[in-house]
Amino acid sequence: MEIPAKKATIAPEGVYIIGTYDENGQANAMNAAWGSQSDYGEVTFFLGKHKTTKNLKTTGAFTVAFGTAETVTISDYFGVETGNRVNKIEKAGVHVHKSAHVNAPIIEEYPLTLECLVTSYDDETGILVGKIVSEQADEAILTDGKVDYDKLKPIIFDIASMSYRVIGPVVGKAFHDGLSLKKAD
Repeated sequence: MEIPAKKATIAPEGVYIIGTYDENGQANAMNAAWGSQSDYGEVTFFLGKHKTTKNLKTTGAFTVAFGTAETVTISDYFGVETGNRVNKIEKAGVHVHKSAHVNAPIIEEYPLTLECLVTSYDDETGILVGKIVSEQADEAILTDGKVDYDKLKPIIFDIASMSYRVIGPVVGKAFHDGLSLKKAD
């Protein structure tokens, strides 16, 4: 069966909450699925025109919080509502404080947030590149000082079923498991 290209199943697609301030200092958040780490200390997102894109061009900064099993409702809300119509932060009932490193809000309900400076944004393509200047993580999601995905319970967007899924258990060790085949040469 052929599936329409617009519904191609590409996984995982993260659930990233982009936080910005507008020109009046009002916090806003949007849900973005199309993005990833693009280099050490760098993230790239593909965004349409939103209040968020206007905001980040104004402030030169944004935060990236990771959607989790516990934040799925507010994460989805940040994707189905527009900040051009309502104050999404207020309506969602979340709490924010200003990042200590960039001019962008940290949404306290999210246990992991990246603080970023805009490296570039292209209005035509919607490509946003940001430099990660700091990472904030709640102690509750750390094991030995590192983010523990079993504790974080990050979610992904499943375009095939239009749902959110929790990232599952560890099934292998990166830069290790394939060495057994390499040694067989």
